[in-house]
Amino acid sequence: MAAIGWIGLGNMGGPMTANLVKAGHEVRGFDLNPQALATAAANGLTPASSIADAVSGAEVVFTMLPKGEHAIAVYLGEGGVLASVSPGTLLIDSSTIDVESAQRLHDAAAEAGLRFVDAPVSGGISGAQAGTLTFMIGGEPDAVSAASTFIEPMSANIIPTGGATTGQAAKICNNLMLFINLAGAAEGAVLADRLGLDKQVFWDIASVSSGDSWALRTWYPIAGVVASSAANTAFAPTFTTELANKDIGLAIAAARATNTPLEIGEHVQQLFQRVLDAEQGRKDCSIIVKLVDGTLAPDSEPEQIPALAQAQVS
Repeated sequence: MAAIGWIGLGNMGGPMTANLVKAGHEVRGFDLNPQALATAAANGLTPASSIADAVSGAEVVFTMLPKGEHAIAVYLGEGGVLASVSPGTLLIDSSTIDVESAQRLHDAAAEAGLRFVDAPVSGGISGAQAGTLTFMIGGEPDAVSAASTFIEPMSANIIPTGGATTGQAAKICNNLMLFINLAGAAEGAVLADRLGLDKQVFWDIASVSSGDSWALRTWYPIAGVVASSAANTAFAPTFTTELANKDIGLAIAAARATNTPLEIGEHVQQLFQRVLDAEQGRKDCSIIVKLVDGTLAPDSEPEQIPALAQAQVS
């Protein structure tokens, strides 16, 4: 079993480390949020006092951080990962970040003589808890192969995507499709209700017909239909609107860089922005259904979210 360093212990990183501990690995981790660190420690992680403390002596280091700027700071900053790891350490970034930042990390790691892969995940908090995430891994073949060994306890699917940054590219495109599907499910659900269809009957039809999607089956934004829906818990976050807006923004930026029109994607981003303008960005992204039914206005009162949910990362 390996000594693993981990940076970023939010709603994704915390349960992911728990699965590594269950598999017999020694995991030492750090997070700026004391509550997130304490929760991970309760599940077997050894808490560290700093990034350097977490990664010193580790065979492999994972990072799970909100944005590219955070990943850059963690890897390249003073007392960061590259300055603190031992020679030969394998570096695995499972954050969802922009392609440019991912390339910068690949280049910096290579210059330092270290192996690095970009390995974002799909499957959300429930997948992180169950150890059924899908990992998309970009990098040199030997680094991808080595990373797969450590990823296995957290995953149901491990998919090599090609060279540097292709893992991030796959995640960005996948999430673009996810959020478009979510918006479609929200519009279809509200229209079906207003046409007099029973909510369960309509879902039963759509989930086995051409309207089906992962978003419909897992995040259906009407309460009392799908057990995993955030609509059942007043849109307590499984994936916050802030993060959804960040992710679809990555797709839009990549599209503009490649001269690819994303007319539908840009419209969905505008829906998420309206949720943020209503100060509901820390609620689950499926709350966009309230834009369709007309119950979310820009002057909506912000609702309190538990501290651990605020620490959610993707």
